[in-house]
Parts: sequence; C-alpha cells; structure tokens
Amino acid sequence: MLSKLIDTCLDNRWIVVLLLFLVAVSGVYVAVNLPIDAFPDLTNNQVVVITEAGPMSPTEVEQQITYPIESSLMGLPKMLEMRSISKLGLSLITVVLDDSVDIYFARQLVNERLREVRSRLPKGLEPVLGPVATAFGEIFQYTVDGAGTSLMERKTLQDWVIRPQLRTIPGVNEVNSWGGLSKQITVEADPAALLRYNLTLHDLFTRLEASNHNFGGGFIEHEAEQYTVMGMGRVKSPEELENVALVARDGVPVLVRDVARVKLDSVPRQGAVVKDGTGETVCGMAIMLKGENSQAVIERVQKKLASIRLPKGVQIVPFYDQSDVINSTVATVRKNLLEAGLLVSAVLLLFLGNLRAALIVAMVIPVSMLFGFFGMAAFGISVNLMSLGAIDFGMIVDGAVVMMENAMRHVAKDNSENAVRNAAKEVARPILFGVAIIIAVYLPIFFLQDLEGRMFRPMAITVCASLLGSLLLALTIVPVLSQMLLKRDTHHFEPAWLDRLTGWYLKSLDFALAHRAITVLLAVTALGVSVGSLFFIGSEFMPKLDEGSLLIESRKLPGINVPYSASISTQIEKILLQFPEVKGVVTKLGRPDVATEAMGVNAGDIYVLFKPESRWVAGKEKEILIGRIAKKLEEVPGMSFNFTQPMAMRVDEAISGVKGDIAMKIFGEDSSTLEKLGERAMAALKQVQGVADLQMEVTSGVAELRVEPDRAALARYGLTIADVEECIDSATGGRPVSDFVEGQRRFPIVMRLPESYRKDLDKLRDLILKSPTGEQVRLRQVASLAVTRGPEIINREDGQRRIVVQCNVRGRDLGSFVDAAQAAVAQSVVLPPGYSIAWGGQFENQARATKRLAILLPASILVILGLLFATFHSLKQALLILLAVPFSLIGGIAALWLRGLNLNLSASVGFIALFGVAVLNGIVLVSMINQLRRTEQMPLKEAVRKGAGLRLRPVLMTALVASLGFIPMAFSTTPGSEIQRPLATVVVGGLISATVLTLYLLPIMYPFFAGKKEQHLES
Repeated sequence: MLSKLIDTCLDNRWIVVLLLFLVAVSGVYVAVNLPIDAFPDLTNNQVVVITEAGPMSPTEVEQQITYPIESSLMGLPKMLEMRSISKLGLSLITVVLDDSVDIYFARQLVNERLREVRSRLPKGLEPVLGPVATAFGEIFQYTVDGAGTSLMERKTLQDWVIRPQLRTIPGVNEVNSWGGLSKQITVEADPAALLRYNLTLHDLFTRLEASNHNFGGGFIEHEAEQYTVMGMGRVKSPEELENVALVARDGVPVLVRDVARVKLDSVPRQGAVVKDGTGETVCGMAIMLKGENSQAVIERVQKKLASIRLPKGVQIVPFYDQSDVINSTVATVRKNLLEAGLLVSAVLLLFLGNLRAALIVAMVIPVSMLFGFFGMAAFGISVNLMSLGAIDFGMIVDGAVVMMENAMRHVAKDNSENAVRNAAKEVARPILFGVAIIIAVYLPIFFLQDLEGRMFRPMAITVCASLLGSLLLALTIVPVLSQMLLKRDTHHFEPAWLDRLTGWYLKSLDFALAHRAITVLLAVTALGVSVGSLFFIGSEFMPKLDEGSLLIESRKLPGINVPYSASISTQIEKILLQFPEVKGVVTKLGRPDVATEAMGVNAGDIYVLFKPESRWVAGKEKEILIGRIAKKLEEVPGMSFNFTQPMAMRVDEAISGVKGDIAMKIFGEDSSTLEKLGERAMAALKQVQGVADLQMEVTSGVAELRVEPDRAALARYGLTIADVEECIDSATGGRPVSDFVEGQRRFPIVMRLPESYRKDLDKLRDLILKSPTGEQVRLRQVASLAVTRGPEIINREDGQRRIVVQCNVRGRDLGSFVDAAQAAVAQSVVLPPGYSIAWGGQFENQARATKRLAILLPASILVILGLLFATFHSLKQALLILLAVPFSLIGGIAALWLRGLNLNLSASVGFIALFGVAVLNGIVLVSMINQLRRTEQMPLKEAVRKGAGLRLRPVLMTALVASLGFIPMAFSTTPGSEIQRPLATVVVGGLISATVLTLYLLPIMYPFFAGKKEQHLES
C-alpha cells in the first residue's frame, strides 16, 4: 500500500506539485477566515434564568420564586449542576449542562419548564433567560463621560442612543448599562392633602393609571375616504399629569397637583460606577454572542462607537478592551512560532549539510500548519493561545526528517534514478507507525473533561491535524521534491563535525556496552529518584494567565446604600492612583440594568488600568506590585479585597460560582448555623501558610423594615393583606403607574410618598387605608412596623443552601495548601447532622483532571504498545521501545525542579507530547538494527553498533528539532506564556533524557529483547 503510494507520486510528480499548490491556496483562505481569540472559551454550557422581583426580600424571593423554579428545572436531560442566588428583588438561577447539549436546545428545554411553573409564581413576575453568551463574552467596556452633563443625561444617552446602535452589530448579543441615573417621573403624594380631600393612595393610583393612555376606535368612512379613529389620551408633559382630575367637590375638580407633586426623578438603583477618584459616571458593556469571532466583533464595536454623534462635551472612553489581551497573546504565539521555525530550520541545515534538503524539510512546517487550520475550521476552533501556541514544529517535521535523511544516504551511495524511491519505501512503514504513535499519545487529551478539556482539546485537534498533514507530505511531496532537487553527484553528505561526533559517540557507546550493568543501574536509579521526587514537588491545576490587567474585588459591610458605597469606592480609587504604575481606575458597584450578575451594593469590581511596563517605577514584577497595593489597601477599615483578573474572575464565577483559587462550600438549611461554621473555618484557614484574600460570603446583617399585619384588626375593618401590601408598596418602594413617552423613549411614571415620610416610621404608621365602608383606617391600627436584621443574599446549590469561604494562594503550590487547609478545617470544624463540606475552585478542577489522566494515560500506553507490535511483529521489541516512556520522565521532572515550576495540567500534557517523540526515536533506531540483521545478515553486536552509528543523525535531528521547537515557549515571558512554559519545559528536559536512553540504554538492552535465536547470530 505504502509502496504503491510512493510509486504513484514519483511517477506523477507534477500532479503532486499541483495538488500541493492547491492545498496551500485553500489552506491560506481557511486560515485568514478563522476567528481569533486570546484563549479557548473555557466556560461551561449554561443557561441563566433571571427573575426581577420588585421589592421582594431575599427570603421571599427564595421561597416564592427561586425554589419553585429550581424544582421545575430539576431532572433536565444532561444537567450537571444548578446554582441560585436570591437577593432583594432578584432571583438568578444558573443551570449547567453537559457540553454536548446545544445551547439553543438547552434554552428551549429550560423555557418549556418555565412555562409550567409560571402559574405558581407571584402575579406579574416573568422569568427571562440571560444572554446567549459566556464569561468570555464581556469583550468591550466603556464609560460615558462629560463634565458639563448630568448622570441622568448620560444614562439616557447610553440607554436610548448608544445601546440601541451597538445592539445592531452582528455578533453582539446584549449591551448592558451600569451606573448613572435612569429617568423617571415621580408623583409624590402628600398624605395630609389626600386626607383633606378624603382620598387614599389607591384613589390617586387608579386615577393616574386611567388617565394616561392612547386608544383606538377603529375607522369611519367619510365620502371617499376612510378615517382611522385615534384617541390621544397620553400625557405629553409632567404639567399635563399635574392637571389630571381625581374627583370633584361641589363642582370644583381636585387635581393631582392639589394632593401630590410631579417631578423629574431617578429610578431607585442597585448599582453605580465611579471612575478615577472623581465620582460617579455611566458605564456600558458589549456582550458577544456565544461562538462569535471576538476580534471581529470588537472591531465592529469600535467602528460603531466612533461613528455615533454625541452631544458636545460627551465622550465614550474605553477602559476594558479584550482585543488588548487577544493582540498580546497572538503576538506571543506569533513570536514563539517564528523563533521555533527559524531554530528548526537552522538545525536542519546544520545536520543535513545541504541547503536544498533543508528547505524541502522546512517547507513541510507551513504546509502542515495549513492542515492544522483545516482541522480547526472543521471543529469550529479559533486561533488562540492553546490551538496554536503549543504546537511543536520539530515534532511536525520528524517524519520528513527521517525520510530526507534516508534519501540523502541512499543518493550518496546509489546514483541511479531509483535511489530516492528505494529510500522512501525503506522508511515509509516506520514513519507511518511513528507518526501514528505520536497521534496516539494525544488521544487522552480528547477525553479530558470540563475546563481542562475545553482548554487542551483545541491543541490536540490542531496538532493531530498537522501531524496527519505532515505524514502525508513526508510520504508524497518530500520524495517527489527529493528526486527533483537532490543532486546525484553527492558522494559525501555528512558534515565533518558530524563524522567526529559519530566517532566520539561510538567510543562512548562501546564503553557503555562494556559496563552494561552499571549503565542500567544508573538509569534505573535516576528514574527512581525522579519519580520519587514527584511526591515533594508542588502541584496546581493550571498556572495563572497574565491578562496584563488587574481586577480587585472589594467587599464592604452589607446593608450599605449606593451613595455611601460609591463615596468609599472613590476614596479607594484615590489610594490606587497614588501608585505611579496606575493610569486609571474604574469601579463597578452592585448590579447592572440587565441583572447578568447579582453583586450587592456593598460589592465592587475595581478595574485597575496600568501604564506601559516601561514606565513602571519598581520594576516589572506584577506580583510585587499587587503585594504593595494589597498592603496599602489593608489600611481601609471594614473592607476585604480579592485580587484577580477580569477574564479569570468571570471564568471562576461562571464555572464554579465562586471567585477564588480555593472555595470551601458548607451546605445546610439554617443560615445562622452556616455562618457560624463559616467563621470557624475562616479562623482555621487563617493559620495555613500561603493563604491570601481570605473571605466569607456575608449573607446576613441587612436592616429590614418588617410589617406584621394584624389579621384580626384587618377583619374588623373589612381589609385584606393585599390592601396593606398596596399601601406599603405605593408609599416606600414606589408603585409603577404608567409610562411617559417622549418620542421613541419611554420613562416610567411612579407614585410614592416624599422621602421625609419614607424615613419616618411614625409617619408610615399613620398612612391611611380606606375600608369597604368608606372608613379611614391608619396603618398602625392594622399592622405593626419594626426594624430587624435579615439576610442580604441566599445562595443555593443543587437544592441546598450553602455558604462559601474562599481564598487565593500566594507563595505556595495549590496542592500542598489544600492538604494543609483540609486538615486544619477537619480539626477545627465539627459539622452538625445534615451539614456537609465540599471543596471547590481550582482544586476541584485539579483533582478531576488528575483522576481522569490516571485512567487515560495507561490506556494510551496500551494503544502505543499495540502500534509498536503491529510495526515490529514482536512483543519484546515493542516493550523495548516502550522503555522510552518512563525514562523520558527523568529529564522532564528534573527540568521542572530546575526552573521552580509546579506539576500542573500543562506539565502533564507536556509529558504526553514527550512520550510520542521518545517512542519515534526508538522506532528509528530499532528499525535500522533489524534491517542490518535482516538484509545484511550482520551479527547482533555489530548490527547494534553500526545501526546506532547510522541512526545517530536522525535521532539527534528529531530530538533537537522537537526540543528547539519548544525552546521559545519554555523561555517566553510575554502574556499567555504562563500556560505554555510548563509544557515546553517538560518536553525540552524530557527529550534530553529520552535521547540519552535511545542512544545508549536502548542499544544495551536490545540483545535482551531480540529473542534467543537472534542472540546466537553473534559470531
């Protein structure tokens, strides 16, 4: 089969060249149209159900909204997890489903369940689904600034000019607004005036509601025309609203202005934005549709914002642009790939000693990458750090290197036309199985789950597609171009330095062969020490990606109001601006207009904008700067801070519902018991070395005005709970009456009491209710009002209440910290019956990935063993070559120790990539020894020695090009390199020990795996 393929290609050379050209053109077209992102989208498959609940307290939200919806959603197909948050006026439920479920089908399933539960929800509440977006979808954020304009004017501009235009952009799913003052018309009723005219709040509400709407009356025919009947009953100004008649007394109408004041006001808010220590501003955020091209959508957003005509003095100022991360990450990938390509090409030229031969092999690199682009396009993978950043050019050209080296050796010995043909057929089978084995070692990556699967699967797909392309090129175009371009008069193709190196190697091999026992003992001892050291090396899930930015999560005491929270945040911003490295600060407090998240007013996300690192005063170490900032912020009383990055924070929050490296979740029913257990856990964790940003969810302590109706008193007056509810709702929170329409803009009309009444409990107690008999009843007669303390937020997960104690880890590896933390908590916290603890965050991901790899790696090794057996038809020789796998660990583990890196998932994937190259070199050497013994009938000892000498160059070439291909990644310090560095370090270090194994230990061990019959061939 392989021989026929080679014959066909060599007999139709120009057709093969033409096909190569067509592949190149189509590959470039596909590459240009691939989406570009910074990282693969790591978020899980989730649907968010948002229910705005007006003035409902957290407890009522949980009981009346969250729990019924949770119950209806339980049992959804392929549902993995369900989390919920119940806050003042908001229920937020996150349903996590398996990645195999289509997001639109998932939303349809959720919508079907919501239709069933709507009848059980309080009247007027409508659950809606959150945007079709992920945590990586918050691609562009900006502030609307203007010194001469008010917060209300800028918010109106954001809501009715900027937001609608941005929502028309293809790929933008939602544009959220944050901060500012939303305009509304407020009708402030005067209870004394209402009492004077024998009116109640209910009377005022019904009259206002009935006096502000347009209406239609069909049409009438008049002569030859048809007239549409249109009633213009909607008020056109606040003045018209003031003139609405309520009742008539002795023929004199009582107007709204007689009992209330109509004024321009702002909607009560649960969020704000402050900037640069100068006070409040307005923020907008473009959210990208899931699966879109981040780079392209950001460019469209930027172009649209530049085209919007704004009032004089108003400007749109971006403060978070995800394209900055994308550009820096793509630059990292581009730099590493370019440097790797140059290094590999230099090694090819150095070892082959022939410019044409080196160029032929180097040509395989870009064309194989085009096959990788085909694979990315087929599986919907974007160009990002993982899909391209972890590709090793040396690994890609391994097959072509073996093919070219053999072709040059045959051409040097045989000047005939069939020299290249014979050389290609000789190594075609080892190349096929060698590349197949490299692909096989990547198979475990395809079966990784959740976050780790989403991170590394793009790399595996791209690498395997590129390897398949390189295999096809090695068996087709490389022989064709070799036959066309290699000179036939080449007699000595090895550089002089390589001859000397070969001589030195053979002498050292003779020494090793003469001291087999010592050599094997040293190798086994090194392996034992290396594997044993893994019990002492630090461990973590993944290195932290440096996005080049900083986000500080701030927490104040619960129950704080918006103005006071904003003023404290302004003071914090002034502290941050004292650092010369900080260019600007934007703080987002509470929740946005579309409640895609449920932060309280006491919580804030502080975006710290840095100057270029060249202008930093105290060096370029970001961790040192964070330490200085953290120390300075400790001076702020009553605050807690968590240091993270924008995308990292969103991913942690979306995947696990928490925003820290380590999250200890305590489950139970009673909120006060959960808080006590959480406080004990915090006290235990404070003593653990490496803890940072330790905090617990504050779920209680918010002031509540509790209204307790007296049912007996209500019955005496013929009143109901609904009458009390209407009175309180109208008086305090404000009761929506209608809308005020101003062109295309709509603003709510709300009725409520003046602030002086809402702040005074005695005045609230004196509010008037009208009984069915017309009797006026004061609120104090039928209900009691008292200030108490209640929950600020109620978190649930999988049907249970929970509280989270979370922290980050600094100056220590994640694995050892978790071990110490679990021991400390187990010793200090005794759980009552019905309560449980679960550890989450990055630790949870690490444990899951480790458990999965423990199953997949042995399975992969069995696949490799099967391929080796199919190659050599000998179980012993298959096992001999498989020795490369454990011994390649020596260099990889040593490299981690030398560079001070932890053992993480990236390093584990590096070991997987390493195994393939190590096995390939073994195949090359054993195949040559077998060939010499089979075709030239050489004695065993001579065949081993000569085969090792003949295969020194291809073994060194494949090892060097593979390791040098990873060198730029191993030593890169640019954004995104944190993920690549452990992987590349393991491969570079492991290839050193694997090469030594192949060149020394494998020839030593070959006789023991050759079989008894073959061993007696030695003469």
